Amino acid sequence: MSRSRFWTLITGTVVALGALIALTVLFLPSGADDGLPHPLESVFPLPGDAVVRQTVIEIDLPVGYVLDLEVDGTPIPTIEIGVTPATGVWVWQPAPGGIIEQWEPGDHRVIARWNRRGAAGPDPGEFGWTFRVA
Repeated sequence: MSRSRFWTLITGTVVALGALIALTVLFLPSGADDGLPHPLESVFPLPGDAVVRQTVIEIDLPVGYVLDLEVDGTPIPTIEIGVTPATGVWVWQPAPGGIIEQWEPGDHRVIARWNRRGAAGPDPGEFGWTFRVA
C-alpha cells in the first residue's frame, strides 16, 4: 500500500468517525427533559402507555417524601400503597378486597400528590397522567 493511499484511508476513517459522533449527539435524546415535575423521578406506566391488566403503578420520589394517590377519582388508602423507604419507590395495583379490585379495559387517570416531610420543610406537588389498559 502506498503512503498516500494509507493517509487517504486514515483521513476518511477519522472523518467518518467524526460524522458518526456528530449525528449521535444531534439525534439521540439526552434524557434531560422527561416532562415530569421536580422532584418526581419517574412514573410507570408512562403517560399514554397501553398496558396489560396486571400492571402496577410505580412512582419514584426522592427519599423523605410522602405520597397520596388517586386512581380514576378514587383516593387510594395509604395502607394499600407499598413503599420502599430506602429508595422512595411507591407501588400500587388493584387487588381483590382492595378499594379497586381490578383494572377494567380502557383509559385510567392517576393523580400523584406528594409532600416532603422532616426538617427540610414542605415541598408539595402534584402530577396527573392517563394510561390505557388493553
